Amino acid sequence: MRANIVEAITGAVVLVIASGFFYYAYTASGTKIVNGYKLYAKFDRIDGLVEGNAIKLSGVKVGDVKHISIDPKTFLARVDMSVDSSIILPDDTSAQIVSESLMGGKYIALVPGGSDVNLAPGDQVTYTQSSMGSFESWIGKYLFANNEDGDTKAEK
Repeated sequence: MRANIVEAITGAVVLVIASGFFYYAYTASGTKIVNGYKLYAKFDRIDGLVEGNAIKLSGVKVGDVKHISIDPKTFLARVDMSVDSSIILPDDTSAQIVSESLMGGKYIALVPGGSDVNLAPGDQVTYTQSSMGSFESWIGKYLFANNEDGDTKAEK
């Protein structure tokens, strides 16, 4: 009977310590749920961007990608996003899809403009810069690009 009480107390201590580690990892990761107003943007290509990716302003997370779809009229990728309601953006704000690192995911970087008119909930961010493409395509362009002699770099 005494062994069962010791095991139960040991198990409880382990669960408390594990919960503390999970809490620390969550808070240190910079992950937060943002409930704010909705905006959308249209891009030519969104390579690697998925629902749940971050929306950042000056490197700070201010929102999330909520939904991705295709506009049936223009065939552009429509990205619906939620931006923290404390952030008021000018209507000439631009949105660009950026890589976190060489092998990392993507996020949308917002760059505020200088307009006196602000975006309202549901508005479109009209100035966009699409994803630069995959890392493999950049390497392929570099390796097989034509030089002055007309030969590819791979042939030399």
